[in-house]
Amino acid sequence: MKNTPIEQHLIDETINEFQIVDFSKATIREVKAIASKAEAVSGVEFIKMEMGVPGLPASAVGVKAEIEALQNGIASLYPDINGLAELKKEASNFIKAFINVDLSAEGCVPVTGSMQGTFASFLTCSQCNEEKDTILFIDPGFPVQKQQLLVMGQKYETFDVYDYRGEKLKDKLESYLKKGNISAIIYSNPNNPSWICLKEEELKVIGELATQYDVIVLEDLAYFAMDFRQELGEPYQPPYQPSVAKYTDHYVLLISGSKAFSYAGQRIGVSCISDKLYHRMYPGLTKRYGGGTFGTVFIHRVLYALSSGTSHSAQYAMAAMLKAANEGQYNFLDEVKVYGERARKLKEIFQRYGFYLVYDNDLGDPVADGFYFTIGYPGMTSGELAKELMYYGVSAISLVTTGSKQEGLRACTSFIKDHQYAQLDERMKLFAENHPIG
Repeated sequence: MKNTPIEQHLIDETINEFQIVDFSKATIREVKAIASKAEAVSGVEFIKMEMGVPGLPASAVGVKAEIEALQNGIASLYPDINGLAELKKEASNFIKAFINVDLSAEGCVPVTGSMQGTFASFLTCSQCNEEKDTILFIDPGFPVQKQQLLVMGQKYETFDVYDYRGEKLKDKLESYLKKGNISAIIYSNPNNPSWICLKEEELKVIGELATQYDVIVLEDLAYFAMDFRQELGEPYQPPYQPSVAKYTDHYVLLISGSKAFSYAGQRIGVSCISDKLYHRMYPGLTKRYGGGTFGTVFIHRVLYALSSGTSHSAQYAMAAMLKAANEGQYNFLDEVKVYGERARKLKEIFQRYGFYLVYDNDLGDPVADGFYFTIGYPGMTSGELAKELMYYGVSAISLVTTGSKQEGLRACTSFIKDHQYAQLDERMKLFAENHPIG
């Protein structure tokens, strides 16, 4: 038995209690629970990198506006199912200010976090055309979105973009679209878990093929403008957040309050439906509901059935945060740049001891430092590495769960505390001694 910070039998027994046969398939919540239990029993602090949860204080702008709304009695009133007018207007302005795309306030719909936005989008997209019953993931991606489709009983297909960047993307993407069964394409940009950022040329390919094959694009912007290699936080000034919205007319932009504004606890986001898509009628929707457009079905049928609207007070918070950002009074990116600093320090420690970055570049440019990064270790599979690091008090999730075909782990920077860099250095030094390379 190797000398490790946490006794190996303790981790093994805890994993067995959870009846996890293949640790590469352990979910985020399972890894978190095992780490918490091992930490409590051993007394050794874990360096927790499995959960993608914001680790910064919530935006003061949002908190102030929400408190005022509550004090004004808003909690006693149902919100308008279409959303607070002020929020819809500011969301439309936000898209113009930071993406440089025109999208009407009508199509900007508050949702109970982007998770509900994707659920409602999947459901609506899957009902538009009976022949198109499958969602396509450009992976790696957020594991819970596939869980949503399992819950719904909807089909999905997926491919790992690792080997299909740039010019290679077109043929790969078209090989799925030409089957005629894809209703929607989904990806995140910046990407959870790899932090790769699709470039304009790749978004153009996605947009043009989506138009050609009449497919809706769901663009998950949970980490809005958090590519810290460039300054994307100046309203109405280039450079802008890259988006497929410039290259197709049928899309939904999923904007979240959770990460960019650190407002995760109030479950607030905005699903922004393009003007053309909002007003389009589909045979499947007409047959099912007797009428309606994509936008009206999304709001008045699907969202109404899911939650009858979004937290009233949280809508005031989101409206205030977007307004302040649009007017240049609140640089939301300044508050979250710390994630990039943490990633830079963590990557340096891991690489010093023989680890490598799995997704390491964007068409030749080094991948940005941000909320997530991906690591591998020579000769180890995802499951082996994830389990082995638990013995060293480091928890992260396997890339297997994200739809990646690469061996490695997703690490999140959000919970890292200042004293833990020295801890990680010490533990990874020991890890490297116990696992000599070559």
